[in-house]
Amino acid sequence: MAAPRTTPTRKSTFGRLSLPERTFVADALRTETVGGVLLLIAALAALAWANIPALHDSYAAVSHFRFGPEALGLQLSVAHWAADGLLAIFFFVAGIELKRELVAGDLRDPKAAVLPVVAALCGMAVPALVCTLTALTGGGSAQGWAVPTATDIAFALAVLAVIGTSLPSALRAFLLTLAVVDDLCAILIIAVFFTDRIDFAALGGAVLGLVVFWVLLRTGVRGWYVYIPLALVIWALMYNSGVHATIAGVAMGLMLRCTTREGEEQAPGERVEHLVRPLSAGLAVPLFALFSAGVTVSGGALGDVFTRPETLGVVLGLVVGKTVGVFGGTWLTARFTRASLSDDLGWADVFALAVLAGVGFTVSLLIGELAFEGDATLTDEVKAAVLTGSLIAAACATVLLKLRDAKYRRLCAEEERDEDLDGIPDIYEQDDPAYHLRMAQIHERKAAEHRRIAADKAAEGCRGLAEVPGRAGEEDDRPA
Repeated sequence: MAAPRTTPTRKSTFGRLSLPERTFVADALRTETVGGVLLLIAALAALAWANIPALHDSYAAVSHFRFGPEALGLQLSVAHWAADGLLAIFFFVAGIELKRELVAGDLRDPKAAVLPVVAALCGMAVPALVCTLTALTGGGSAQGWAVPTATDIAFALAVLAVIGTSLPSALRAFLLTLAVVDDLCAILIIAVFFTDRIDFAALGGAVLGLVVFWVLLRTGVRGWYVYIPLALVIWALMYNSGVHATIAGVAMGLMLRCTTREGEEQAPGERVEHLVRPLSAGLAVPLFALFSAGVTVSGGALGDVFTRPETLGVVLGLVVGKTVGVFGGTWLTARFTRASLSDDLGWADVFALAVLAGVGFTVSLLIGELAFEGDATLTDEVKAAVLTGSLIAAACATVLLKLRDAKYRRLCAEEERDEDLDGIPDIYEQDDPAYHLRMAQIHERKAAEHRRIAADKAAEGCRGLAEVPGRAGEEDDRPA
């Protein structure tokens, strides 16, 4: 007799996260949200500083002020230090995030990794294609093809914080994973396409430093006083090699161990990330924004954004390309794999998230500077295009997300409810008999309290009825 055929289970797309993953994502996004708000403030401050006539010259003077040891090839401008130095901290955290996702997060399981990876790759390929076609069709330069490829997770979360949307944790986690894959691809793009000269001696020194860094980690050496000086040496050698210095940050982040061993409550990578992430989100990225987003804005300049093919391509890449790429990649994955959309969400939610992914800032500004290095005017125009495209994407996403906000609030309330007050959301304890016993005790105590109240009310009612006959005819001493 043949065995009965079973229907293969379908994985739920944007389904509920496991409790440990949900806790990690919540902690990470909380810091990124605060950092995103600081990023918005820094960007607005840069625009004001660069566009107020009385302050414009001081902005240029500060941005171009050079300092650092010239003998080591490190006498850089303030803006250059922000882009190459401070962003190395940002990419260091990105490297740790990527390592964690690969060994302990969603990217560890190939089946679970398919969705965010395909969505991220499509969300980079389509904007690059849109930007290139727009530029070439208009007779412009296609050098900026990579500018609209990256999603800025901090900026996107800042938008969510400002509009107050209670986006479910699964969608936030998808956005985070999407940004991590974006960052990895952006790193590869920077390393491959924006390295025009290589000093092999300096590069060899940087690689040797990374080997020493790896050996020290594997032998259990501890102490910031060992790793920070070594990291600075590696960064300086990488900068002088001609490869973008932020690659050093990524490489060191990928070397940290992100799995726990016996007796450890937290992996070294997660512990370091917890310490460094506030520095990245709260200082490094906002300072980079302060000295990169200060472009001159005028009616004519904004008009040029939509008429010049290079800048129009960036805007369309962020607003149209990102939406089509992320949504299309997600739909194709669900269509041709066993993934199915969570019952609590609709494709309208995925579309809104895809629009939000068009918010690009930090990495887009960095690639814009690298793509048009030497052409200050076009660099500023591309920066203005990044800001314009990101604002349009943020505005459109705000409208779409607000239309579904009531549903999001209900889902978040369901995720947060903890009636037994044990610190674990009830939704994660439905299969635990102890949870149901605790809830039974809670309901029994509530039932006993309601029975007592009912008995008291009934007793009061009886006393009231007993008093009525004796007073029924007592109204101004007249008979009733």
